[in-house]
Amino acid sequence: MSDFYQRKPRKTYDKKTAQLKAADFCAYQERSQQQVRDKLYTYGLHYDEVEEVLTNLIVEDFINEERFAKAYAGGKFRMKGWGRRKIMQGLKQHKVSEYCIKKGMQVIEPEDYYNTLLKHADKKFESLKTESEYIIKGKLTQHLVGKGFEMELIRDAIDDVLHNRMS
Repeated sequence: MSDFYQRKPRKTYDKKTAQLKAADFCAYQERSQQQVRDKLYTYGLHYDEVEEVLTNLIVEDFINEERFAKAYAGGKFRMKGWGRRKIMQGLKQHKVSEYCIKKGMQVIEPEDYYNTLLKHADKKFESLKTESEYIIKGKLTQHLVGKGFEMELIRDAIDDVLHNRMS
């Protein structure tokens, strides 16, 4: 029989050891409360223990939702070129509060944001082979919506790219 069916059961930890391991987990990079909560459950802790360990980690400043939101938003924007909508969706999946999401979004400068949008539009435009402006606009729009940018800005960026390329 394959190894898939013969996996070892996960190791369980007592509350103190789990807290130390969770502190190491948080020290490595910024984590959301939900990520740490999920990790603590994999250590075999129960609800009351998980919440107590989480509270201790927050008090000791290992976990800070606002700091996580800023790091997440800044990183996804700078490294992956994501738009605000996609970043907000990611933060919501991490169960970050609305207040922290707003704080995280303030990290993104409007000028840099629009320049990134133009860069994506320009790069996609170069890869398109069709002649029809209608099809080009549709494909650019679809690509930029998938990246998480807002429709109003997408329209402006596409007009700028087409104006610069067609003239």
